[in-house]
Amino acid sequence: MRVTIKDVSREAGVSIKTVSRVLNNEKYVGEETRAKVAEVVARLNFRPNVAARSLAGRRSFQIALICDNPSPYYVYEMQSGIRDRCEQDGVRMIAQPYARGSERLIDEIESLVEATQIDGLILTPPVSDHPKVLELLARRGVRFVRVSPGTQVELSPSTFIDNRAAAATMTAHLLGLGHKRIGFIAGDPGFATSAQRTEGYLDSLRSAGIAIDPALIRSGSYNFASGAREAEALLTGPEPPTAIFAASDDMAAGVLTVAHRMGLRVPGDLSVAGFDDTALASFVWPPLTTIRQPTREMAHAAADLLLSETDGEPERREIAHTLVVRESTGAVGR
Repeated sequence: MRVTIKDVSREAGVSIKTVSRVLNNEKYVGEETRAKVAEVVARLNFRPNVAARSLAGRRSFQIALICDNPSPYYVYEMQSGIRDRCEQDGVRMIAQPYARGSERLIDEIESLVEATQIDGLILTPPVSDHPKVLELLARRGVRFVRVSPGTQVELSPSTFIDNRAAAATMTAHLLGLGHKRIGFIAGDPGFATSAQRTEGYLDSLRSAGIAIDPALIRSGSYNFASGAREAEALLTGPEPPTAIFAASDDMAAGVLTVAHRMGLRVPGDLSVAGFDDTALASFVWPPLTTIRQPTREMAHAAADLLLSETDGEPERREIAHTLVVRESTGAVGR
């Protein structure tokens, strides 16, 4: 038989109203009581009825993720992190893919809001900086949290890593191995993170007193095909680099493929580095040196900001990045 809120109330020794307050993450419930109810909910495997909760509390207990990213690994980690946090509050996550260039983007998001009466949205790049989307949500009074926004950062709560510092860290790692001609494949220019990572690359070169060579900087699209395309352009030039830093693991995988096809030893002839530390970074050969962007943790934090009751200025929650050194980078001429 289905476990009901009355069962939880009886087992925990508290009122149905108290159970409801805990499930809705409301204030004015002591921590000991909250922990007791949570334990009973877990032990009885109680699943709240979303429709009933919606009628009682004028909430839908649903939030939506608006996501467009060429990396399936990024999308999976983002969804997993949000879902993990939603489960704590008995909230359902709706994943809504979208096409940036679609003329119906605003209509589609507005239709989603109207059809589901969602309690809030999580926006990932580049829609997190889309001015018409932000204006729509503000006008309709819909709560939203943004992942890695590049503009109007004070507009809403957000989670992010320091992309500029992270890219500088990777470039410094390559410089420390003796590389002076370091190619850089930037991401999609429509993403704020692309410009931030490019600036980090340039910061480290300037700090090392190395002149900027525009021929070593290429623009990709955060996907495998663009990484391969730009790697071929870099490696067939008159003065090819001894290392290539791609602004995503997917693009770095494209670099590795071109290097193998050209008969280059990695890292003996060419060091290759990526960014994200998705599962792909460990699958390719050699495994990628990369920057770990903790996407799942960023997503979990974004959902936490959306589901938590907060007062005052919108919180900006920074998640730490990490340099992960693997076999794809080495000293020059190793």
